[in-house]
Amino acid sequence: MATVLALLHLELDVVQAQSLKDKRRAVKSFKTKIGNEFNVSVAEVDGLESHRRCVLAVAMVGNDHAYVEGALRKIVQLAQSHRDMVLTDEQTEWL
Repeated sequence: MATVLALLHLELDVVQAQSLKDKRRAVKSFKTKIGNEFNVSVAEVDGLESHRRCVLAVAMVGNDHAYVEGALRKIVQLAQSHRDMVLTDEQTEWL
């Protein structure tokens, strides 16, 4: 049985945020969207006290490497096209 586990880190700049409340609203919306659409776990892991910087960790488990890789690619594309945030860096780890 093959198990594939991937961890994607997305570093985002929440450009419109003027406060932590603004940032949290935008980040929560994005986390909910990708969590529901791609059935992944999402957590904010860095930049918690910054009102513009955010680092999200996205974890996905599956049995098909190509499927997991494709889903993570779609999440990156979604982050790149998000209207409230700018993707500044992304890294994928295969565990």
